[in-house]
Amino acid sequence: MESDRLLSQDEIDGVFRRLAEEKAKTEEDDPAKRAQPYDFRRPDRIAKDQLRSIHLLHENFARSLASSLSAYLRAYVMVNLVSVEQLSFLEFSQCLPSPSCIIAMGMRPYDGNGVLEINPTLVFPILEMLLGGTGKPTPSNQLTRELTEIEQSIVEVVFRIILHDLRESWRQVTNVSFSIESHETEPSLLQFMAPNEAVVTISLEIRVGEVTGMMNVGIPSIIIKMLRQKFDQGWSNRRSEATESDQRRVLQLVKPGLIQMDARLQGPTLTVEDLLAIEEGDLLMFDFSTEKPLNLLVNSRLKFQGQVVAHGKKKSFIIRSLNIPSE
Repeated sequence: MESDRLLSQDEIDGVFRRLAEEKAKTEEDDPAKRAQPYDFRRPDRIAKDQLRSIHLLHENFARSLASSLSAYLRAYVMVNLVSVEQLSFLEFSQCLPSPSCIIAMGMRPYDGNGVLEINPTLVFPILEMLLGGTGKPTPSNQLTRELTEIEQSIVEVVFRIILHDLRESWRQVTNVSFSIESHETEPSLLQFMAPNEAVVTISLEIRVGEVTGMMNVGIPSIIIKMLRQKFDQGWSNRRSEATESDQRRVLQLVKPGLIQMDARLQGPTLTVEDLLAIEEGDLLMFDFSTEKPLNLLVNSRLKFQGQVVAHGKKKSFIIRSLNIPSE
């Protein structure tokens, strides 16, 4: 019967091909089906190359901050840059612990404020060290309460050290005066930025002795975009300044390498037929003057010219010319 006939593979492929063509034609006729939903609350993205420049800038900041805090706290401090990403201010504030130690940063001469937050797991051990304690993890310094006014005034010195190093790190891009505008304890009460406003968040891990905690910095994306050209200029300047040092570093790496050197006598060409006809006792004329310099090839590349000489019981090559004439 006709219904019992099996379809071939070509017929099956043809059915699916027609269905795909009909679907594509329908989408072309109806623009609404080609549209994709867009969330206008989504922050405008910053270019990847600019985020990369911010990442390098704050790597330098992490190194300088580790030295500054080590000298001030008289303890071993290690600072590692964890991530640089772009979030909405609402997402950023929801990632912060509650309560916490937060300051609003002024960024003169630019309008707007940034955010600097240090986790309580790090703040209370630092307070204990500043007041003469060891700062080791104990129930007395593993607290999650809000800071008192006296504790805020003590920690403010640490914030000023952080902002000083942050200003010095940003100096290679632009002069920004970071300052303390206000203190906060609850991330949900931060009101100086709109919830949907985009911020660039920089997360750093700080280890003080045996205690480890996070520090988060939030900078409005609008300020980063205003500095796009300065970031590009700073990046190009750093690349040009590093060129000479990079060349020296690469030279040190390749010095132990081995190369192949060949002194060759360039003669006339020979056909395969003549080569096969060569017999013992035949004389090959190279048409090459004994006074003409030979070519010295380094890894199959022509680099020098000179002559083969005898040095004791060995053959050697004496270099007569470093500048090879162009052919």
